[in-house]
Amino acid sequence: MNHFLPALALLVSAGLIKLILSSRVRGSLQDMPNARSLHAAPVPRSGGVALMAGIFAAWLLSLDVMVWWVILPTLLLFAVSFIDDLRGLSVGKRLLAHMSAAALLVLGAGVWQHHGLAVALLVWLLSVWMTNLYNFMDGSDGLAGGMAVIGFSTLGLASMWGQDEALAWLNFAIAGAAAGFLWFNFNPAKIFMGDAASIPLGFLVAAMGVWGWQGLLWPAWFPVLAFAPFVVDATVTLIKRSLRGRKITEAHRDHYYQRLVRLGAGHRNTALLGYALMLGAASSALWLLSHPAGLLPLLMMWAVAYAALMLWLDRRWKVSGLE
Repeated sequence: MNHFLPALALLVSAGLIKLILSSRVRGSLQDMPNARSLHAAPVPRSGGVALMAGIFAAWLLSLDVMVWWVILPTLLLFAVSFIDDLRGLSVGKRLLAHMSAAALLVLGAGVWQHHGLAVALLVWLLSVWMTNLYNFMDGSDGLAGGMAVIGFSTLGLASMWGQDEALAWLNFAIAGAAAGFLWFNFNPAKIFMGDAASIPLGFLVAAMGVWGWQGLLWPAWFPVLAFAPFVVDATVTLIKRSLRGRKITEAHRDHYYQRLVRLGAGHRNTALLGYALMLGAASSALWLLSHPAGLLPLLMMWAVAYAALMLWLDRRWKVSGLE
């Protein structure tokens, strides 16, 4: 049955989105353009409900291998984020949910018991950050959906090579649900995922990463490198905004992918460039599993590549006069 999970997740996700777009529900939850948006017309943002339904459908057929510290926090984040999509929640309430989900992950996975308090706190902080950064990076057609397809497929392949087929197919199912969504989200996007999916997907990067790490399938750096395009953009942007005294919780268009779109690359080319970076990062992460001695040189290579790309974009942005 596990082999059918990705197809099931894809069909449920795509089928529900098709239903949403052809029904009255289409107009009930719209992402209205504002000064911080990259789109000019209202777009439904209920796609995340369908994407998560695809994941949950696969999980229902995998209860024998699922663990509570992945299911429960994901359901919590989906519920809270869906409410936020519907009527808005304060930053404090959202962050409390994110921190609670990360705490359930760390405690349930036994990180404290196996690695000590310091490592447990670090994993908790990184889990909260990953949950949020995925949401920050969901602002351009096809970007977050493509990262989910490539990133979770990478975790699936690594799990398969580590002979944990159950975890492999669970990751492939997440990728399948994301692919069903991406069909409708690639430029020009017919639907957005909203926080209802971007927040849980960010958490699932951390949760599946911890699951494989605890199962000795990969080292702790592996999921970070596999999802590096999102991690680097969001982290560097946050640091730069903090240094300029800007509120990190305030909506903005300072991310490098947002600037690339506004500089004229457009959503489609930005997504394609993003996919190239994602495939490169994911492939290098997989290669390092069998060539661990190459970790430092490869990380240095990626650091130089990202720095060069960001410096080039910074110069282009300064010359453009855009704000």
